[in-house]
Amino acid sequence: MAKSENKSALSKILGALLSLKLTIVCLGMLMVLVVACTLAQVDMGTNGAVNAFMRSFVVWWKLPGTAYSIPVFPGGTTVGAILAVNLVVSQLRGLKRTWSKAGLWLVHIGLVLLVAAEFVSAALQVDARLTIEEGQTIDYIERPQEFELAILDTTDPKHDEVYGVPESLLKQGGTIAINGTPLSIRVKQYFKNTELGRKEEGAPPSLATQGVGTGVAIKEAPAVTADDDRNHPAAFIEPFVGSKSYGVWLAAAGLGAPQNFVHEGRTYQLAMRPRREYLPYKLTLKKFSHDVYPGTDIPKNFSSLVHLVDKGAGEERDVLIFMNQPLRYAGRTFYQASFGKNDTLSVLQVVENPGWLLPYISCALVTLGLLIHFAISLRRAQRKRQRQAAKDANLDSDQVTA
Repeated sequence: MAKSENKSALSKILGALLSLKLTIVCLGMLMVLVVACTLAQVDMGTNGAVNAFMRSFVVWWKLPGTAYSIPVFPGGTTVGAILAVNLVVSQLRGLKRTWSKAGLWLVHIGLVLLVAAEFVSAALQVDARLTIEEGQTIDYIERPQEFELAILDTTDPKHDEVYGVPESLLKQGGTIAINGTPLSIRVKQYFKNTELGRKEEGAPPSLATQGVGTGVAIKEAPAVTADDDRNHPAAFIEPFVGSKSYGVWLAAAGLGAPQNFVHEGRTYQLAMRPRREYLPYKLTLKKFSHDVYPGTDIPKNFSSLVHLVDKGAGEERDVLIFMNQPLRYAGRTFYQASFGKNDTLSVLQVVENPGWLLPYISCALVTLGLLIHFAISLRRAQRKRQRQAAKDANLDSDQVTA
């Protein structure tokens, strides 16, 4: 009795996963999420909206006037996972393994691959930025939405040793050992976003005891997600070695003045900056061009002529990057994004996405599958008409003979 009940429950689950209704419901929910995500980009920015709607398990709604949020809709991750399972189960259990179903097999594989592509992009895609001036050579990119505490050993005037502490560790607080140095730091306080100002007379003393932070008033601000906005994180940091403390310093994205201390003859500098990723090659901006339509200030085209040098790969060449013509190199794509400083500075958007080909492969499989399925259906219909025509011809011949 128990076995039959288990089989019945399993058959119901498989029946639900095989259901075409589930496929339609999932596709409808994805359409709702896409519309909501598009509208939310006005206030939340592209990254914020995509993370809130498409790359989440649940969509949350903040109750007005409170700090509480309630779930109101399944997120794109949940809906996509259910749709992927639905497609896989329906393909394995519902489609016959015959040549007549080859087109439908390709269509299902393409759709599953399309869903998988989004999961790969969400997990592995990295968006960064390279800001470079004419004549400047750079071997790193920055992630503008992520920050780090950079501890630089500036003892050697020709070369800086850089040690980075990611924002995620600063947020956790506590004591952090700086690998490669004798230093450790204590995170006294951390802020995701701040507003900095000059400390007024009579104001409470700053938590900072060293550096320019002693005269800075810091105010916590709400975190921002819009594309054009940037958070300005800050942290009160205490560097120490063993029992020797070097005081408490304010490291903030808005501080321009360098803050240095010396340990056993080595000079260290503290800075809060966008997280950097160093490249095994270098880019030099030789010339930036900004073309406009005659008689107007409307941009027609802007481009960057860069010189790429990769000694490890023996690569050295000039590359022109302009709108819709990026540089693809070593797994990264450099797009022309913006410019500044009277057309002497270029901003390149840098995207690293190991799964960037998957959507193209998916679309090709779906298209090929539909063509094969329609061709098989057309051939089947033609054969049916031919058989019917032969049958009618035989019937007419029998009637004439009779």
